[in-house]
Amino acid sequence: MTGCGTNCSASPRPPGRHLPHVRHARSDDPRLPAGGGEHSALSHGLKQRHLSMIALGGVIGAGLFVGSGAGIAAAGPSVVLAYAASGLLVMLVMRMLGEMSAAHPASGSFSVHAERAIGPWAGFTAGWIFWVLLCVAVAVEALGAATIMAGWLPGTPQWLWVAVFMAAFTGSNLLAVRNFGEYEFWFAALKVAAIVLFIVLGLVAVLGLLPGTPSPGLDNLTGQGGFLPNGTEGLVVGLLASVFAYGGLETVTIAAAESRDPVRGVARAVRTAMWRIAVFYVGSIAVIVTLIPWDDESVLAGPYAAVLDHIGVPAAAEVMNVVVLVALLSAMNANIYGASRMAYSLVARGEGPAFLGRVSGGVPRRTVFASAAFGFFAVLLSFWWPDTVFAWLLNMVGAAVLVVWGFIAVSQLITRRRLEREAPERLVVRMWLFPALTWLSLAGVAAVLLLMLREGDTRTQLAFTAGLTLALSAAGLVRQRRAAARAAGTAREG
Repeated sequence: MTGCGTNCSASPRPPGRHLPHVRHARSDDPRLPAGGGEHSALSHGLKQRHLSMIALGGVIGAGLFVGSGAGIAAAGPSVVLAYAASGLLVMLVMRMLGEMSAAHPASGSFSVHAERAIGPWAGFTAGWIFWVLLCVAVAVEALGAATIMAGWLPGTPQWLWVAVFMAAFTGSNLLAVRNFGEYEFWFAALKVAAIVLFIVLGLVAVLGLLPGTPSPGLDNLTGQGGFLPNGTEGLVVGLLASVFAYGGLETVTIAAAESRDPVRGVARAVRTAMWRIAVFYVGSIAVIVTLIPWDDESVLAGPYAAVLDHIGVPAAAEVMNVVVLVALLSAMNANIYGASRMAYSLVARGEGPAFLGRVSGGVPRRTVFASAAFGFFAVLLSFWWPDTVFAWLLNMVGAAVLVVWGFIAVSQLITRRRLEREAPERLVVRMWLFPALTWLSLAGVAAVLLLMLREGDTRTQLAFTAGLTLALSAAGLVRQRRAAARAAGTAREG
């Protein structure tokens, strides 16, 4: 890897913030030349099969199995275009992130890239907003999984299942990273098998080859108001619903830093992003709107269960509950992992509480505890103040992923130029049609943010997320200026 270019002198590490107990934390420091014999204190227990399945499973979440119903109800059959458009944006973001992560593997992923390219304040902002996002997501997923379990076992309280799941995944993440990898491998394998089986059965039914299920032809795509039953307004709502269903893909670039061959792992995961998005999201949504009417009430409740019921799969709702439970537990596991590694990276770079930086057995156990504790506290908020404090917390992270994507695009614009100038051999993964598609990605992120202003709920989310982003940016700038002043004072004394 190359040095940090022009930002080296502008943002030196503040004296006294070095973490002597974080062994080799310098490997995560964006102001130091990466490579060159530097090794992370984190272990490297993830194998290629783990990364491959994390990349595959990262696309398939509860947002797809459950949340897609709202998009279909709003946009009708045109929701396929919404998922294709948002999928293209995500694919471009992942390509940019993959380019930087293959060149500079780091557990802090885009936070490290933002600090290298833009400055410490940007790495601070992108990292901590993503940490909050993942911790809140852990809470939401724990509540969803607990609801399913309480439905299967009436009389058992939801809080009990939340505690069980939180304890289980906190415990697994406190052990060696290979445990996380194994859990995600099998979780992802189950999700991939479920979605592939769904698409195969759906295509057989669409072609009229499934006994007892006549082919619908194009009736459901052109009837009930046509392909755009609610006009462009409905398409916009469907687009907003689809964008946020793609969250989770970033975790593979965080996990790659703990693999035996991070460059190869990231490159392979990113290069398969296109067909994964096309098959799992766009393909399955196309099957749904082709097989059943978009305005069927069962679609809003659960589109995948509605299709399985339509083609005669016994106990379709319970089958999908099992799949959704697996998706939720997988997301919990991945988000605790991702949050703990992001927090560790920030601490290792002097951007967080130093006492959290200790690593033992190759695992940053204190950041695992801190991340899980924040998630569990968010669960408690959902019980105590569901309509106030917890709602505010959800709104604060409502558009956080778009903020992260924006930082990724700006970072890649700057980083690519530096790599071309200083170390072109590190461009193992290249962004397509640079810089045109990078600018197109930035325009896409801006367009989604503007579209959020059109709807009341998303407008509220945007306002809260903007407030959190501005607060973190201000804190990051203050820290950066204080560090520069301390460094300048030390230089004068020397």
